[in-house]
Amino acid sequence: MSAPIKIALIIGSLRKASINRKFAAYIVSQMPKNVMVEEVHIADLPLYNQDYDDTTIDSYERVRQQLKAADAVLIVTPEHNRTMPAALKNVIDIASRPYKESVWRDKKVAVVTASPSNYGGINSGLDVHKSMQMLSAKMMIHPEVYLSRATESLNDDGSVTERTQQYLQKFVDDLVVFVGSHGA
Repeated sequence: MSAPIKIALIIGSLRKASINRKFAAYIVSQMPKNVMVEEVHIADLPLYNQDYDDTTIDSYERVRQQLKAADAVLIVTPEHNRTMPAALKNVIDIASRPYKESVWRDKKVAVVTASPSNYGGINSGLDVHKSMQMLSAKMMIHPEVYLSRATESLNDDGSVTERTQQYLQKFVDDLVVFVGSHGA
């Protein structure tokens, strides 16, 4: 049996009924048994301010420790105004600080975006990639997942459509290989 893999999950939407939360739940449900996924809750994080770098903020420390302990991070996010949501940018900034203590360095990161728009959150995904590359994270490049018209990828009961299930299963399989590889 393969060694256990620990993935931290960040959902960029704070909405309880978020479509991104539905896609994240489906992705998590398809992970092999040796993969443990723990959500990193971001709704309670104060906005990052460099003045806090010399202060202990419990919610900041919780997030940093969760991310440090993970083998990889999966970000599932919508797009807000053609970029990543503010809450997602906030957790990226928090985990990148204090200076020279970024948890993102060499951390494997994969991004999935979903949006009801025709663009599928691609701008959000590209902005996450841009930030992560600057922070020296190891980004999963392929397959890229930008679910456009994402509400059409959900059945009336909120479950993921069969067509989208097949697409997301390929992503899950490739994510597990990416996280398990040593040089990626």
